[in-house]
Amino acid sequence: MARRPTIPAAGRTLAVLIVVGALLAAALAGLPGRTPHASACGAFLRVPYTYEAEQTRSSYLAALDAASANALLPGDPYFGLPPVERGVRAQRTEGAPQVPPTVLKAISWVESTMTMASLSTRFNSSGPTLVSFDCGYGIMQVTTGMTVPLGENNQPSSRQVSVATHYANNIARGAVILAQKWNQAPESRPIVGTDTTAAPELVENWYYAVWSYNGFTGPGANQSNHPLDPSFSRWPRERYRCDGTQSRTRYPYQELIWGCMASPPERDGALLWEPLPATLPDLTRPEFADALSIANWVFPYRNMDMPTPRPTHPDTAPAVASGFRSQLFARPELEVEVSTVLIRLNGLPGETRATVEVENVGSGILSWATTTDESWIVVDPPAGVALGADVTCFAPQCRRAGVLEITINPTLLPSANVVGTLRISSPNSSRPDRLVRVEVDADFEVGAPGTSRAE
Repeated sequence: MARRPTIPAAGRTLAVLIVVGALLAAALAGLPGRTPHASACGAFLRVPYTYEAEQTRSSYLAALDAASANALLPGDPYFGLPPVERGVRAQRTEGAPQVPPTVLKAISWVESTMTMASLSTRFNSSGPTLVSFDCGYGIMQVTTGMTVPLGENNQPSSRQVSVATHYANNIARGAVILAQKWNQAPESRPIVGTDTTAAPELVENWYYAVWSYNGFTGPGANQSNHPLDPSFSRWPRERYRCDGTQSRTRYPYQELIWGCMASPPERDGALLWEPLPATLPDLTRPEFADALSIANWVFPYRNMDMPTPRPTHPDTAPAVASGFRSQLFARPELEVEVSTVLIRLNGLPGETRATVEVENVGSGILSWATTTDESWIVVDPPAGVALGADVTCFAPQCRRAGVLEITINPTLLPSANVVGTLRISSPNSSRPDRLVRVEVDADFEVGAPGTSRAE
């Protein structure tokens, strides 16, 4: 009896890749030890990983102080503070690159409870970055510049990787955004401090800049921050206490910040910062009520200029130790020992994916990211951190190496046997990028319907 004709192996493979792809995806989702991650928004297709420091927030507080004094990355065009302007309209001059440290700390608490990673991540450990529904990343919930990939070939840029993975970069960028909001006056923002030359050392003069950090929104917006919006209770209203006992939606954003400045949270029996009872505009007084009238809510908000609420409270950036920056950023060094991985889509469950470890053979926190030109290579997480020996890391929850998992989207494979390249780079290591060769065997032995192998 003659053998019936069968389809060549390569042809059979391509014919069933779509079906197998669906089955493989379902199988991978159910593999023991595999933790599914929700897709991130904005710059990354999947949630990157970061390091969460100690529960007392001492590392974050030190970085916030340094950022307020432009002592983290001075001179950097993206992470360094710009000169902060002062003066009333037509009399603006550039001043020192500083922002109020207590304002910055209160913003970090309201935005994220001063945490870099998701709630599921333990302190002194690594895990998924805290990402909000509107693509805000990390401690400062940085949204500006994080909503779309800005690197080459629609990949995240090194700046975006740094913001999403390293708390110091995240804090530095948040401070820059706050300074930029201040400097938008008078072109597109009103001024507080018509009687104090809009001095930036006075916290009360940052009212509009803080309002703008969350969105300079007013009546008609999904979330208005206008203090006279009818959605809020009438003035005077109970001050926000920053203790979790009041609904945040009942207050405009700037009043949340003012409340937290005055009533800082406590950890291990100590306040996270010294209370600063900044004065809000008294809406029962004409000079503030008139300026903040809903009728004046018209771009460029010229009629919203107002004097400084009193009593005033100075809040100047502290002195930062000369060696702080080098100690914080340390000397991370990228290392990847694996140079080739083989993935068999027709193999055992463990062969359908590959794991690669990214190591930091230096010190500090190494930020890393992966890129590839091959659409069929799937990497999770797409970016993360690797910790030096000097970084506190509590096992077993914390692993010093960054661990990425490589899987394949079979529906995008151009053929049964392909080879691609995964590039692993670091924005804060002096070492060159590492390349990982990804070999795929998708040669499924599947017979064509209606045929037989019998002789």
